[in-house]
Amino acid sequence: MEATLSKTYRGPVKAVILGWGGTVVDYGSCAPAAAVRAVFEKRGVPLTLEQARQHSGLTDWEHLRAVAQLPEVAAHWQNAHGRPFAESDLETVVSEFLRRQLTELHHYADLIPGVPETVAKFRERGLKIGTTTGYSRDLVKRLAAEARKRGYWPDHSVCASDVPAGRPYPWMAYENAIRLQIMPLEAIVKIGDTIPDIEEGLNAGMWTVGLAQTGNELGLTADEVAALPSDVLRVKLTQIYQRLYEAGAHYVVDGIWDCGAVIDDISARLMRGERP
Repeated sequence: MEATLSKTYRGPVKAVILGWGGTVVDYGSCAPAAAVRAVFEKRGVPLTLEQARQHSGLTDWEHLRAVAQLPEVAAHWQNAHGRPFAESDLETVVSEFLRRQLTELHHYADLIPGVPETVAKFRERGLKIGTTTGYSRDLVKRLAAEARKRGYWPDHSVCASDVPAGRPYPWMAYENAIRLQIMPLEAIVKIGDTIPDIEEGLNAGMWTVGLAQTGNELGLTADEVAALPSDVLRVKLTQIYQRLYEAGAHYVVDGIWDCGAVIDDISARLMRGERP
């Protein structure tokens, strides 16, 4: 076992912790946004896609609570119901959100291009693969089963319900490290598509990689991305790169297909004694 308390770690990356939607499945991270819009609109409260996506990456409860607290959404709720959004409303909204997700999630389980090849390369170099998510355990079981049919399975999955709190707290990342038996923490790379993903990794003392094109920040399917004029896409991606870097990401790339070179670079930095 390496002595890491009194010595600088000089070794390779040992593990990656991946998100789910927008990282390995569901190009554009469309499933949560669609369900959030549906449950609010059913109650007479219209949502834009931007509002539905604004707090993605948090737990289901925190995401929906934060959406309901957006000033325009709160005003629409007041007008539609004659009273403010209440905690009892949150319970109802979350319950329906979860039901919709369980019913519809298989439609959003296709692997993002590059996932099988990149994950295979991770495994070839001996990396363990963990996951964190804002999804509930029931949703992850459904999603993981669908992903396995398509050729992807991690070594361990952690949900917010498994730990005291979800993102941006580091507890899910720590739980992965424990279950995967990986130390030190700087030998782990957290990869995800949302700002809470980046904050989670930073708070855990891990290297962080943001994904700009395939996730919630851009919010477009692969077909929609392909249909965009290249100059328009580049402007949008440049803005997303800036937001993810400003959130503290050590690296930002378009998609998981670019992460092999990032792992190489991080390993080289670790060998020089650098830390996140």
